[in-house]
Amino acid sequence: MDYESMTVAQLKDLLRERDLKIGGKKSELIERLAGSESSPEPVSEETQNIEEEVEIEESDVTDEEDFDEEIFDEEWEDEDEEYVTRQKPVLDDETKAALLTRKSQRSSMPKFRRQEWFRYFRLARTGWRKPKGYQSKQRLNMKYRTPMVRIGHRKIASVRGLHPSGFEEVLVNTLSELDGLDPERQAVRIGSKVGNRKRSVIHDRADQLGLRVLNRRRIQRKGDMR
Repeated sequence: MDYESMTVAQLKDLLRERDLKIGGKKSELIERLAGSESSPEPVSEETQNIEEEVEIEESDVTDEEDFDEEIFDEEWEDEDEEYVTRQKPVLDDETKAALLTRKSQRSSMPKFRRQEWFRYFRLARTGWRKPKGYQSKQRLNMKYRTPMVRIGHRKIASVRGLHPSGFEEVLVNTLSELDGLDPERQAVRIGSKVGNRKRSVIHDRADQLGLRVLNRRRIQRKGDMR
C-alpha cells in the first residue's frame, strides 16, 4: 500500500483500526504502519488464554532470586524515554477543595470586554481597561453594556495566583534559578525570550530535579545541542 500518497488523517484512521499509537510526524506514522504489516498475524483468543495460563504457571515456579534487576531497570528507562509522567503537586484537602471552588467561580464569571470593542478590532484583542469617559455608557452601567470588572469578581484568596494544576509558577530565565525549587509545590515557566539552546538545557536540568515545566515545547536538537 502506498502510504506516502495518503494524508495524515487517513494514516491515523488506519492506525486506529490496528490499535496503534496515532501521535507523531507523518514519517513516524508510515514507519508504524509498515512495521505492523511485517508483524505476525494476531493470535486467537483461545490460544491467547492458554498462553496466559502457561505464563502464570511459569511465573509461580520461578524464584525471586533469579530476577535480574539490572535488565528490569533498563527496560523501565526505555519506557520512560517514550512517555514521562508529568509531575503533580502535593496538595492537602483544603487546597484541592479551594481549586474546585475557583474553577466553578470561573465558569460563571462574565467575559469582560473593553468599551466599544465591537467597533474597533484592535480593542477586541487587547485586555481590560476601565472606562473613564464622563459620558461613557459602560461606566454609567446603562443597559445592554458589557459588565465591568469589580472586586466582587475576585476568586477565593487561598489559591489566588496558583496554576490550575495547583502548582506555584516560578518564572525561570537561567539555569541557576532552578536550584532550591520544591518539585512538590513549584513548577517552572521558562521566559519567552529564552532561546532553544538554553531552553533544552533547562529542560534536562528540570527533569533531573523532578520539576515540571509548564510551557515545555518540542525542540529538534541538531549538532552540538544533542
